[in-house]
Amino acid sequence: MGKTFLDSLFSQLSEDDVELSKDAERLEEVSAARATSAEAYFSSMAENWDRLRSMHSPSEAIEKALLELAGPGPFAHMLDFGTGTGRMLSLFAPLAEEAEGIDLSHHMLTVARANLERDGVETARVRQGNVTSVPFETASADLVIIHQVLHYMDAPNRAIAEAGRVLKPGGKLLIVDFAPHDLEFLRAEHGHHRLGMSHEAMSAWASDSGLAIDPPLSFAPPSGEEEGLTVNIWKAVKLATSVENAA
Repeated sequence: MGKTFLDSLFSQLSEDDVELSKDAERLEEVSAARATSAEAYFSSMAENWDRLRSMHSPSEAIEKALLELAGPGPFAHMLDFGTGTGRMLSLFAPLAEEAEGIDLSHHMLTVARANLERDGVETARVRQGNVTSVPFETASADLVIIHQVLHYMDAPNRAIAEAGRVLKPGGKLLIVDFAPHDLEFLRAEHGHHRLGMSHEAMSAWASDSGLAIDPPLSFAPPSGEEEGLTVNIWKAVKLATSVENAA
């Protein structure tokens, strides 16, 4: 009877090993498919994106400024609205205990997951969602990033209002977007709904959302670029409510 039991046990272990092996193979296949899909998507967009990138300050300078404005952390919960490629998650992962990105596009979520895996980021995840109604609790985040998202929106104030809702008192919001410009081709070729963001509009939206916003840090376009774009970074801080002040 003992031999029969052991034979049965070893047989079960062997079957489990086979299943684990199959699971590992499936995981590798998913990772490979994800990377291939991401590469194909970027290839299809590369020419337009390269043109757009050439029109504004290099990403390295903007990312360096973002890290400085955010401060050293650590951040218990960081959110990236409209995460796109997931670059902001990779950039801030060393400073965040938990980081989450939201995007409406299945394509971009595939790209983001592939990039996070490539960068070895294990503390971040992405999910589909709308930046005007994010699936996070009120006053649950220390840091929110909205990087080159608002110009795609008809109502950018709704995303800022959501950021104000999910931020804890004292939490920070960093917004990266273009200053006002008149490059109409960006509407047709890149799907921009707004030709940049004014500080006056940002200030009004921030105030309505319980945020105190600073004047933007501006990055001029490359010299000699006739159709250049100025990139602005706004930093806002969630104000304490009257109830919290009374406490």
